[in-house]
Formats: sequence, C-alpha cells, structure tokens
Amino acid sequence: MDKIEIRKHYKARRAALSEDSCEDQSLLIANKTLQLPIWEKTYFHLFLSMPTQKEVNTEYLLHILQGKDKSVVLSKSDFTHLEMQHYLLQEHTKITVSSFGIPEPQDGITIAPNLLDVVFVPLLAFDASGHRLGYGKGFYDRFLAQCRTDCLRVGLSYFEAEATLPHEATDIPLHFCVTPKKIYRF
Repeated sequence: MDKIEIRKHYKARRAALSEDSCEDQSLLIANKTLQLPIWEKTYFHLFLSMPTQKEVNTEYLLHILQGKDKSVVLSKSDFTHLEMQHYLLQEHTKITVSSFGIPEPQDGITIAPNLLDVVFVPLLAFDASGHRLGYGKGFYDRFLAQCRTDCLRVGLSYFEAEATLPHEATDIPLHFCVTPKKIYRF
C-alpha cells in the first residue's frame, strides 16, 4: 500500500472504534507512558487531541504531566506556512478549536523547539523501525528537525506496528511508540 491507502485504512480503523474504546485505550496508553525513561526531563511537548479524528485522548497524559510538575508545551498550527508556534501551557492559557478542528493555545510564552526534552507525536500508523505516518502535511517532521538531537520522540497509537511503512529521507523516526498493549523502543 502507498501512503494515501495506508492513511485511508487507519482512518477507517479509527472511525470504527467506539468512544468508550477510545477512552479506555487512551487511559491505558497514558498509564503505560509511566514506564518510559523520560520522567527526569522538564519540557514536554504535547498535542491536544482532535476528537473528530478519534486521536488518542491526551487529556489523561496531560494530567500525569501536570501531576509531576512538568512544563507542558502546546502548538498552534499555521496552515499558510505549514509551521507551528509553541507555547508554554499556563493556568490562564486560552484553548480554542481552530477551523481545522485542532485544539490550540491562542497565545502565551513562546518556547523554542530546541528547549524541548520530549515530544509526544500524533500519528496514524508506525512501523517496527520507528517510522511514522501522519496526516501528510509534514508539520511534525519540520518541527522535529528543529528540536535537539537528544529530544525524545514518543508516538501514541491505538494500533500495533506495521512491519514497514513507506518513508522519505526527511522523515524523522520515533524513539518510542506507546500502544495499549506495549511500548516499542527504536
């Protein structure tokens, strides 16, 4: 299958999940992240889930991060320039849903990508080598290229790894991917 077919396949698999299943699996994923060797780090980038896409609900993970007094960074997407701005999540941060259905901070203290220690990465599918397939706009690959080389990249997925996925030289692989059943290390 090519990337377009794989995206279509995984969007259909997600769409077939019930809301209860998504919530249960998201909680399992969040709890499994506690087994990762990341908790001595400080700056964590987190994507806020798009319920319309049935993404892994990161609200559970957000509660864990806040409970551990971690600095949480959120992004706002610019679809004109295909870039993201990153903001420190604070008590008064206003979150709104963009016209693309993405919950985003309106503004705040800007955080440079090179300050990030851990990035939780959204994906549709991933493979046994840590390559991920996103929505196809390249936002995360461009963003991850700006992060330090020691910044840990953690995918979150309802589904297990494919043997292999098509990928480009510019695609940045994951270090870990967490599913309800296991943690993959790459």
